[in-house]
Amino acid sequence: MPRPISLCMTTMPGDRPATPSWIALGLILAATVAVSAAGGAVTTPEIGGWYRTLEKPPFNPPDWLFGPVWTLLYLAMAVAAWLVWRARGGWRAARGPLALYGVQLALNLGWSVLFFGLHRPDLAFAEIVLLWAAILATAVAFSRASRAAGLLMLPYLAWVGFAAVLNGWIWLNN
Repeated sequence: MPRPISLCMTTMPGDRPATPSWIALGLILAATVAVSAAGGAVTTPEIGGWYRTLEKPPFNPPDWLFGPVWTLLYLAMAVAAWLVWRARGGWRAARGPLALYGVQLALNLGWSVLFFGLHRPDLAFAEIVLLWAAILATAVAFSRASRAAGLLMLPYLAWVGFAAVLNGWIWLNN
């Protein structure tokens, strides 16, 4: 039977002293928001400049859609990581899945730097394939700890798959 979600203390052998659940959630959210903000700092200045000059596919979403979608995806990712932390009973016991989470966050930021910062859709395409694989590995690892956490990663996996298609199209047509 799954444990009810609570923001109380969680303990596990080796996790001394126990981190309150709300602090763990705050730390995970802070790390996720930091990556989102860094990516946004690289991306935002290029939307009205370099990105606007690119030929984009007819199925490219409008620019205004990306912000709300990414906000929801980052929130879902952070909650998924927190659910894994809770299900495993703390940092030490969740280190494997949370390390994968960190890898995919770093790759997520790396894509923004390559695509928007360096204007390299070719390198960004290779990187987004690695990002997609890292998200898949994270989702699988998360699902082993918490079914809900694994499911929360699926929209992100799908969106990055779609972003890879967009990235590839832009690379080949510009």
